[in-house]
Amino acid sequence: MAVIQFFTILLVVQNILWNAHVVHDELDEATRERMRLRGWYLSRKMTRMLQELEQGTQELEQRTQEQSGFAWGALLFAALQQWQFWAVAGVLLLLFGLCWWLRKRSHEVDSSSDEESSSSDREQVEEEAEEDDSDSENDLGRLFLEQIQWPVQNLARDCQVVKDLLGTFILVFREILSNSFFPVLQPAIGVGSAFEGWSPREEDIIYRLLVPLKPPYGHAFHLELGNRGETPARNFCVRVELECTCTREQLAGEMLCFLHQPEEELRRDQGPSLLHTLCTGSYLDVQKTARWFYQLVKAAWVALPQSSTWRLTMLPSSRSCKFQVTERNNKTHIIEMMFGVQQGNSDIFVSSQNTEAIFTPSTTWPESYAVAEAKFFRHMARQVPHDSFHLRCLQACARILVGIGFSTYTLKTVVMHLLTTIPLSGWRRRHFVRRMEDIMQYLHRCLEEKRLDHFFFGNERVPEEIVLPPAFQTAEPLNLFQHLVQDPAAHDKAMLEYKYLRERFIRLLILGH
Repeated sequence: MAVIQFFTILLVVQNILWNAHVVHDELDEATRERMRLRGWYLSRKMTRMLQELEQGTQELEQRTQEQSGFAWGALLFAALQQWQFWAVAGVLLLLFGLCWWLRKRSHEVDSSSDEESSSSDREQVEEEAEEDDSDSENDLGRLFLEQIQWPVQNLARDCQVVKDLLGTFILVFREILSNSFFPVLQPAIGVGSAFEGWSPREEDIIYRLLVPLKPPYGHAFHLELGNRGETPARNFCVRVELECTCTREQLAGEMLCFLHQPEEELRRDQGPSLLHTLCTGSYLDVQKTARWFYQLVKAAWVALPQSSTWRLTMLPSSRSCKFQVTERNNKTHIIEMMFGVQQGNSDIFVSSQNTEAIFTPSTTWPESYAVAEAKFFRHMARQVPHDSFHLRCLQACARILVGIGFSTYTLKTVVMHLLTTIPLSGWRRRHFVRRMEDIMQYLHRCLEEKRLDHFFFGNERVPEEIVLPPAFQTAEPLNLFQHLVQDPAAHDKAMLEYKYLRERFIRLLILGH
């Protein structure tokens, strides 16, 4: 009996899939995707019900055999058969409901296309369709989210541990450097995916912090825009200039003017200037600064309270200071200290971060938007609903990108654009699948047009609390896909990789990994 019912349901599923195929060409890509996912969901639900039926049948038969009365067994088996019948009937009704929805959706799309001139009619159709979809969308969103194997993380706690550790480091650094002419270190700023709240996998978390550098006494920093080259990234050099302190040295007491005091007296009575320690020529050197930070961390570690129970392991890095700390409970944190110079009073820095170029001169400081991006996500955290899943969307994007040529920064830029265009009420848990579809479609459109605008250049939707240099607000948008315009082969490869990415997205929803 169960086999007959199963094949009956299978025929119904095939009929529904045929109906979906009939209307396939009449619907847009997003609708077709939702229909396919909805069909998968109902099929999955049907399978679960059949498994429960089969399990119930086996349990009842076992109980019947154990009981002594044949009449009781027959009665219970008859009751089961009726329950089984009504359960299967419910599944069939659910599937026929899907068929009705597909036909209704097709009719709505036809009607809306015939009345394209009336925007109000289109909006009404969309609103009615959204109301019809709300319950099933809740079910789909919940089922898919249960399928996905999300990483177990406590980012808020771990980020605070790292910030406290770096805060202690900075205090010790300042004490060590109090009578020197090395850069003045400012409080570290948490940046990157961990501090933005969406680091994809526990084993891949790197806690990145940017330490702003201020010029020491008698020195000044001047930012010089370098050659942009073939990439849209903007690179700078930090020119170090000595300033006359003759007027101020009388007040300072012990400080001598680097410009007007004899070199012999400076060597005897005062430490070397920054030009003679961390510079190459007149420009601040990233690699020399990284090695200086490396030595500072090793020297300061013994003065930290954590050193009595934690372990410090220094890690290689040419343009930053990277190390690992292991807590008493063997929990490890990989920390990367980058350093940068602020552009005016804005949230934009030039930093020691790595560039996409094969070779980056040690005096090159790429422009960094990491602080502004972290500030953007903190702003969004205060604005979105409490059950917002925009960070889960970013986690999902990062997972399906593994092994594919697109960078996480590309999809993060897409999500930032969508967060400022789609109402924040539309980023709840139940909208997860739809928002992921929006991300995929936005990326596809940008690839077709060979254009993805940088979020902070010429964008009127940037929140007001993010402070940008005045030139950013009036600048032409910076195209992050400029290389696709210049290289047709790269564009063809990107379109192919998008197909792989789309397949990964569907696999993630269905299989959870």
